[in-house]
Amino acid sequence: MAGERWKLIRLRWRNHWRLMLGVAVLATALAAACELLGDSLGGWLEEAERDAYDKMVTTFTNGRGKSAHVVVLAIDQPSLDAIRANPQYARNFGNWPYSRNLWARVVEQLEAEGARAIVFDAVMDERSTDPAMDLAFAQALRDSPVPFFLGMSTNASAAPLPRADFSAPPAAPVASAQEALPAEALPPPGEAPPSEETFPESGAEDTFEDVEDGELLPPVTPEQMARAVAFPVRAESHVLPVLSHEVDGRREPQYPVTPIPVLVDAVDGFGLVDPEADPDGFMRRTHFAYTDGVNTYATLPVRVAAGLLGASEVVLSGGALRLGGRTYAVDAEGGTRIDFGGDFHDRFQVVSLIQVLDAWALRNQGQPTGLTPGLFRDKVVVIGGNAVGLNDVKATSFSPAAPGVVKQAAVLDSLLGDGRFFVQAPLWMSLVLVFAVALASVVLLMTTRWTPLEIAWPLALYLGMHWVTGPVLAKTGTYLLTALPSLAGMLASVAAVAFNHLVANKEAEFIRQAFSRFMEPKLVEQMISERQLPKLDGENVEISAFFSDIKGFSTFSERFKEDPRSLVRILNTYLTRVSGALLKEGGCLDKYIGDAVVCLFGAPMRQPDHALRACRGALAAKAEVDRMREEFRAKGMPDVYTRIGVNSAVNFVGNFGSEQLFSYTAIGDGMNLAARLEGANKAYGSVIMIGPRTYELAKEHIEVRELDRVRVAGKTEAVTVYELLALKGGLDVRKRVTVERYHAALALYREARFAEAAAVLEARRLEDPEDGPTQALLERCHKYAKAPPPEFDGVANLDK
Repeated sequence: MAGERWKLIRLRWRNHWRLMLGVAVLATALAAACELLGDSLGGWLEEAERDAYDKMVTTFTNGRGKSAHVVVLAIDQPSLDAIRANPQYARNFGNWPYSRNLWARVVEQLEAEGARAIVFDAVMDERSTDPAMDLAFAQALRDSPVPFFLGMSTNASAAPLPRADFSAPPAAPVASAQEALPAEALPPPGEAPPSEETFPESGAEDTFEDVEDGELLPPVTPEQMARAVAFPVRAESHVLPVLSHEVDGRREPQYPVTPIPVLVDAVDGFGLVDPEADPDGFMRRTHFAYTDGVNTYATLPVRVAAGLLGASEVVLSGGALRLGGRTYAVDAEGGTRIDFGGDFHDRFQVVSLIQVLDAWALRNQGQPTGLTPGLFRDKVVVIGGNAVGLNDVKATSFSPAAPGVVKQAAVLDSLLGDGRFFVQAPLWMSLVLVFAVALASVVLLMTTRWTPLEIAWPLALYLGMHWVTGPVLAKTGTYLLTALPSLAGMLASVAAVAFNHLVANKEAEFIRQAFSRFMEPKLVEQMISERQLPKLDGENVEISAFFSDIKGFSTFSERFKEDPRSLVRILNTYLTRVSGALLKEGGCLDKYIGDAVVCLFGAPMRQPDHALRACRGALAAKAEVDRMREEFRAKGMPDVYTRIGVNSAVNFVGNFGSEQLFSYTAIGDGMNLAARLEGANKAYGSVIMIGPRTYELAKEHIEVRELDRVRVAGKTEAVTVYELLALKGGLDVRKRVTVERYHAALALYREARFAEAAAVLEARRLEDPEDGPTQALLERCHKYAKAPPPEFDGVANLDK
């Protein structure tokens, strides 16, 4: 069987390989056009690409473990609460934003802990109301051997800087330690110095001057400021992104917001800390350097790495970033995607600010600091906000609410560690994957022509393409476009499915034309749907059989002896409406025998609720006939109604017939009993009679009347038969009383107490005079009361 299937697949490839290649090329071209048009299509493809990227990195790049190079010092909510609750801290540092002498103490403690460098992921571009605090902080930085790096923001209102001259000597210190740091610079406990610092800060300086005791300190010239905040960047094969923002569809320039002048010579370097968010607000990418058209500026992690690695410039050349002796891969735009490596707290050792502040106080008191030994030793400590109130919450692929400091920490860890970033592959490489996926899709679907695969394959492309590109990303750091191959694969799949349906329709039509002259149409459709020739076999299946017949059809047809066409028209209308009611419940029409209808439930399609379907179909058919009776009565035509028999049993179901003509039907005692029940309605005055197995399967959903126990001709075992009255809850009060009275009389009848049974039926017969089973049982009771039958066992014989 497998060998034949493989031969068929190869045959389809040989017959249609040119078409398959053409579809793959067309799908690739359409996908490439969507990629190149980009925003003009509404950005949906870019959004899909970002979603696919997020799935990929969270699935395949999670779990890198704690960083060996970076520790995060978090300004978290517990720190804010503890400082506020500590009277000593509250007097010395005030409320958030704290005075800068707090950061001086943090620097001092981190120095004592052996930190390699300190990175402040915020800006200090506004002076404190007490200049002594700024001078004291600056002097603390100068006195500390630990390099300190500070963030720098950009703003459209900031003043442009002149071109930085990196060949000139650096700016001289603003003041010596003796001149700038009087003894009272660090206030004693109890004095709360005011501060105007914000986090992060923004705004521009008009002049670069500082004041102490009403006197101007030596100013920092614009050239010196430019030299301090800019950094040499040599872009040999990349175009640096320009600092700008969009206003009414056009780009407006932005410039760095300079730090307070007193920090210019105290800080080891300044770097940009703008979020660099994608259009959906998520942080995924970073550029290493920017330009304002005059100077070049490094991002904060790059400036820190350059300082620690001894790099005097940033070089972007040949798809690589070079810092000193180290090289990192970048994409064509000179940027890269960030390898966050997992959730923030899983990726970095996070220490609360209050722990370091308490450690400083304890150390000055000669007590153990309580910090884990070696926690900060030889580590770069990144200080950043983690409390919600600091408004520094950003979204990443791993979390919609991560602290903004995670970006600086992750980039810095990659620069100092394994150099791992995610670089987007060249477009041609992604297009090769696009073509491969499109070709695989069209070949797979056009050669197998398997409907479940036609549904599952596009879903697999949509939901699981990142399982193809993800391992490549994790192994090589190369990001292949993921949504684009999915799009091309789905386009190719649609074309393949359309082709399959076209071929299937042609094949089906050929089979219909070839076989319809020799086979029943129902079997032809079965053969087409199962894609195999019918066989002269069958199987034992429990089904419910429906038989119906028109009462008095012979008398009815006599009225149309002179107009047989009208009789045919009426009969066709009857059969159409009854059949429609049955088909609606999932029945399979077996055959018409004159005015009789035979229908199967549970075959050829398996239906666990076949008995209930047959009961609903019988009630629907009766209702349809009742409506026809009203129509006939209005037209002056003779009255007509249907008797129905339903029985559930295991029957032999399949295709029966000769080599020349088949017929799908069922045979067995269950079918015979269904036909007998239909005829037995006449003796019991009922309309729908059902067998015991039908009642057993559907009793929770139907209302019935137990009619009698009967013995079918040729059988010794008696069975109980029931009249189907309504679906559960659909029986009116009058009929329910009639049924209860009937059951009471039936119990007396089975005890051969015929007169008593008759009395029960007679008592209130006028309340429901048209009830047929009541009248039939009453007549039998009168008959047996006069002449009791010999050996009466309460079972009626159901003759043929």
